[in-house]
Amino acid sequence: SFLHADTVLADLRTLAREPDAASSVPDVRLATPTSKPTADAAVPRHGAGDVKNGYEARDYRSRSKSLASREGETADLLALLTEPPLGLPPVAVPPDNPVTAAKVALGRKLFYDRRLSRNRTLSCAMCHIPEQGFTSHEMATAVGIEGRTVRRNAPTIYNVGHARLLFHDGRERLLEQQIWGPLLAANEMGNPSVGFVLDTIASLPDYRGLFDAAFDGRGPSMETLGMALASYQRTLVSGDSRFDRWRYGKDDGAISQSAARGYELFTGKARCSSCHTIGEQHALFTDHDLHDTGIGYRSSMARAPETLDVQIAPGVFVAVDGARVAAASEPRPPDLGRYEITGDPADRWKYRTPGLRNVALTAPYMHDGSIETMREVVEFYDGGGVAHELLDTRIEPLGLETSEVADLIAFLETLTGDNVEVLLADAFAAPVGDPR
Repeated sequence: SFLHADTVLADLRTLAREPDAASSVPDVRLATPTSKPTADAAVPRHGAGDVKNGYEARDYRSRSKSLASREGETADLLALLTEPPLGLPPVAVPPDNPVTAAKVALGRKLFYDRRLSRNRTLSCAMCHIPEQGFTSHEMATAVGIEGRTVRRNAPTIYNVGHARLLFHDGRERLLEQQIWGPLLAANEMGNPSVGFVLDTIASLPDYRGLFDAAFDGRGPSMETLGMALASYQRTLVSGDSRFDRWRYGKDDGAISQSAARGYELFTGKARCSSCHTIGEQHALFTDHDLHDTGIGYRSSMARAPETLDVQIAPGVFVAVDGARVAAASEPRPPDLGRYEITGDPADRWKYRTPGLRNVALTAPYMHDGSIETMREVVEFYDGGGVAHELLDTRIEPLGLETSEVADLIAFLETLTGDNVEVLLADAFAAPVGDPR
């Protein structure tokens, strides 16, 4: 674990302590048991982990799979890249970094290796969790080494090779460069310098010769490490969904009537496709732009509640004075979106439009993970977002009927690619690095 037990216990004691009597009993609320245990062997690959569905119940049980039960099978990832699935265009590969099997294998090894973080406990895949849609269902925003808070949700990396803007604020454009953001961020992987990362790799016997083989004699460097990780991520292509077979394969029976009605809403009354675009030959479900939906504005302007209902265990909640929590916490950093990159006031609270492929697998949603379900996302846009001066002009109340909300969700559920299990099996077969 990357959270020390003594630190967690100290935090819980601080939250539960009354200001005038350390021995007094806090206001504890117990939820009614509703969930049922799930045996480790019965947990499918997708959705494994401490997914918080039912976490409010006292008899919640983890859906985590033990390492012993994480059986996988290596896939031909290069074929996924060179033979685009139905509904997706070819991935654009930079001419100075052609994808090879050796680069993909090296990048895959790096992606799952916990030793690349400062304290050798946190890998890329521990925020971008394969069985949780290459994001994390377990928390709204990511957690870095030693439990350090990251202010944004971990975006899925399914089909990231098609993204023209990286990070929620679009501050990078190339995967080769993007990786150094989390590697060097103090609250993510925590490495103090590029040299520190390269020295770590040089010290690991199992990397000996791998960079030279993948890059024609060039050893580990800032450039080659980025190129290897980019090569692996570009192979995480997922298409040929039920939607693709219906829309591009002309299979009328591939989706339900409800989903077909949802498509008409998506491209019509609900106006989803004005940002999540659909082309004639393929669909990436993004306009590769940034927009203000009001989520960032709401978060920036919200006042801290006087009392917080803090969940400290499954089904166990403690009412805590908000002022006391604030006094014991670091100030919440502001998040102004694209403005932090451009300095243009018109870019406040703008975030990139995510693609929607595999969206049913990638909860929670929005840049801050503040919306837990697809239904809540649809209802948010149906309500017109959060009204303020800079709200994107395309967002306004939709007046959807309850049945129309259900149809939209049915459509979104057709966007799951047919090779998800292949990618997960390959991920489960990857070594995770020796933390010793």
